[in-house]
Amino acid sequence: MRNLPRSGLLALLALGWLAACHESPPPFRSTALPGTDWGQDFTLTSHRGGRFDTASLRGKVQVLFFGFTHCPDICAPTLAKLAQVSKLLGDDGQRVQVLFVTVDPDHDTPKQLAKFLPAFDASFIGLTGKAGELMAVAREHKIYAEGSEGTIVHSGNLLVKDMQGKLRLVIPESATVEDIVHDLRLLLRG
Repeated sequence: MRNLPRSGLLALLALGWLAACHESPPPFRSTALPGTDWGQDFTLTSHRGGRFDTASLRGKVQVLFFGFTHCPDICAPTLAKLAQVSKLLGDDGQRVQVLFVTVDPDHDTPKQLAKFLPAFDASFIGLTGKAGELMAVAREHKIYAEGSEGTIVHSGNLLVKDMQGKLRLVIPESATVEDIVHDLRLLLRG
């Protein structure tokens, strides 16, 4: 910096200061999906009884997880992780809705989901329906699921929609509780 005139040095310092004052918001830790046109609203049968339309969740961030109650490996740990996320969000957790969409309609009736989900968090909503309905919702959300009861292979990612119902994030199964909380807080800011 010996050859840089004093005015040039001052200009560099001013640019650095301006850049620091206009930092962009911190990035998501999971995969952002800007401009996505898939993952639209859907209506299925809730474990609480009756039909449930995800359009009714405007004003809340939605976390969708596709799985099944007899899953031998990823479903229970993922739901337990989401329960931890909900607790860490505190009051903000009331503006986040976890939806567990079954990929096993033959076994996961509303009654079965009602027995299964409260063990993780009473606010989670389980959704089921006819095989064709569930297959259409899975396809619309780019979810892979194949097999039959007990031997179903399925995607383990979480899908996150913003408060306007637009798909915004794919969170990998390996994400930490802290990373999920971070990303949900960013979405909750609006």
